[in-house]
Amino acid sequence: MAVVFKKTSMLTDTPFHYCPGCNHGIIHRLVAEVLEELGVGETAIGIAPVGCAVFAYNYFNCDMMEAAHGRAPACATGAKRVHPDKVVFTYQGDGDLASIGAAEIVHAAARGEKITTIFVNNAIYGMTGGQMAPTSLPGQITTTSPYGRDTAHCGFPVKMSEMLSQLNGPAYIERVSVHDVPHVIAAKKAIKKAFEAQIEGKGFSMVEVLSTCPTNWGLTPQEALKWLEGNMIPQFPLGVYKEV
Repeated sequence: MAVVFKKTSMLTDTPFHYCPGCNHGIIHRLVAEVLEELGVGETAIGIAPVGCAVFAYNYFNCDMMEAAHGRAPACATGAKRVHPDKVVFTYQGDGDLASIGAAEIVHAAARGEKITTIFVNNAIYGMTGGQMAPTSLPGQITTTSPYGRDTAHCGFPVKMSEMLSQLNGPAYIERVSVHDVPHVIAAKKAIKKAFEAQIEGKGFSMVEVLSTCPTNWGLTPQEALKWLEGNMIPQFPLGVYKEV
């Protein structure tokens, strides 16, 4: 019998710990499939964040490091400079990357570090209880903005793809989503391009992936997908923001 589908070898057999409806599992799989298809899985080095994906080192079947909160790009910089022949990637959420790790990601991108960042944006702090994140939408209700994000008091969402694309160091930046099958397919293509940019030595690359957090949004998985499509995409438009 012909094999029409099989699990990628770049994921371990450890069951994911994520909440029902969370998109981290989908994104993990896309990254793992790309590493396998590019033939770099055996030499890849991943940097896990602090956040919902803190246990990513249990799931990716490659060498992994755990970084302090927000410092994954700094760890990745060190790993890549010591091992320039390895494919190095960070996997970070919006609280990790866009808040406490804002300086690290900006300067890694500005330096053109030849690393790849997978940036998962679900507009909230997931692991710590649903607090307002730098990416939370205007009016979005969180545990620290129970009446909705007030832009007069808390400012506006940080748009990382747009911001980093203005720097000279990045070679490839794209924002994608995984709220339905066509967008999942497109997301995988973007992730592959980002890794190829690193392999070809072009510079820093990042894929921002819009994702759901049904638990902290207070929605069912199906409702969360619709909320992402109707609310997050208008705020964070999809597309390629830089490609050299």
